[in-house]
Amino acid sequence: MPFHRRAALLGIAALSFGASLRAPRAQPAGASLQGGERVALVGARYFDGTALRGPATLLLAGDKIHAIQPDGTATLPEGTRRVDLDGQVVLPGLIAGHSHIGHVVGTEAGRHLFTREGVEAQLQRYLSFGLTTVVALGMGPPPFHALRRESQEGRLRGATLYGAGPGLSLPGGAPPPALMKLDEDQVMRASDPAGARAAVDRMAGLGVDAVKLWIEDAGGQLPMMPPEMVRATVEAAHRHNLPVVAHIHDVKHAHIAVGAGVDILGHGIRNAEADAALVQAMRQANTGYIPTIQIDEAEYLYLERPELAQDPFFRAATTEELRARMGEEPWKAAQRAKADRHRASVRMNQRNLMILREAGIRIGFGTDSGGTPLRLPGFAEHRELSLMVEAGLPPAEALRIATEGTATLFGMEGRGVLREGARADLVVLSADPLADIGNSRRIAAVWQAGRQVSTGPA
Repeated sequence: MPFHRRAALLGIAALSFGASLRAPRAQPAGASLQGGERVALVGARYFDGTALRGPATLLLAGDKIHAIQPDGTATLPEGTRRVDLDGQVVLPGLIAGHSHIGHVVGTEAGRHLFTREGVEAQLQRYLSFGLTTVVALGMGPPPFHALRRESQEGRLRGATLYGAGPGLSLPGGAPPPALMKLDEDQVMRASDPAGARAAVDRMAGLGVDAVKLWIEDAGGQLPMMPPEMVRATVEAAHRHNLPVVAHIHDVKHAHIAVGAGVDILGHGIRNAEADAALVQAMRQANTGYIPTIQIDEAEYLYLERPELAQDPFFRAATTEELRARMGEEPWKAAQRAKADRHRASVRMNQRNLMILREAGIRIGFGTDSGGTPLRLPGFAEHRELSLMVEAGLPPAEALRIATEGTATLFGMEGRGVLREGARADLVVLSADPLADIGNSRRIAAVWQAGRQVSTGPA
């Protein structure tokens, strides 16, 4: 039975990443508040997934939104702390649906960087940029599983971490260990369907929220995962009620993934337009799609815009060492040599985003940030919003994809929305992002689980 149909029969609870993601029933506005600090955010307009509403009062109780009421009508319970947000805009916390954790620091990448301190620092950076939830899709060595649990239990600072642990590929397949600076324990590799099933069973036992697999063949330079192995992976993952996210690049990879029942294409199609047969198959299978447009823009943006080195928002996402490297002539020459190819990939990715969006395909949000030194956690996600709008999406739709759309794609009930009973993960902006998506950078505060945790990147 296809995964989306089986999911409908099992119910959302079976698909959720864990008990911490299952939303409680919304409380009526007059219900008594239970536990935790009471906070009233007063005077802001808020994003309801389609437009800005308000001004309104958002009443927080503990880690949940207790009520949303028009300003002037809310009665604040005794002991409520009032926070005035007049003239500001409140969004749900953004959700990074395709990232990598603990693999890069500055100009350096490698297994030795995966430490508790390094992971926590990266999650805190995401949080300061307004990303309250992060899905790490692959390349996670064994310590990932314990850190994932700590994060979901609130014992690790920063954005809440979900993910796929190591992910699955072929021996000698993508991601290439030498190029990506990987050790053997960062990706599980299987050579046949039986090995794929065993790897999925092992990952599920260790604790993951999705299964990542690499199908891509890097233009024929690497072995491509055959359809029978993809099907075996999907079947095994679905037995554990885990969604499968596929690393793809070309139309042919997408056909293999969708035909085998993969739930989400984790990258955009960049070599050609999605053909009618693929679009129809994705619609019938309810396949999700995460474009990751910025993955290619990162290969030429900093070359084209050297003034970013003085931009505080950019500087907050980089190290002095990386900014210095971007100013070196050998680096510039290497980036210049491949820039045209990556520009073409961005244009095709944007084109396919609009083709699939117009076909009603579910779109998610992600960038592959943290995979290489140029894919900058936090900064990349705000560039992705701009690239999606540049492709033709209205700002409101891009923001809905980066919040509720991605939460829905991964079965995250109670995240990515502003409504009674939802988790109180919020981003406060000092300007209207629907008027200009660049205003997503104007972060005044970030709230996580009902507490202010940041005043933005610094």
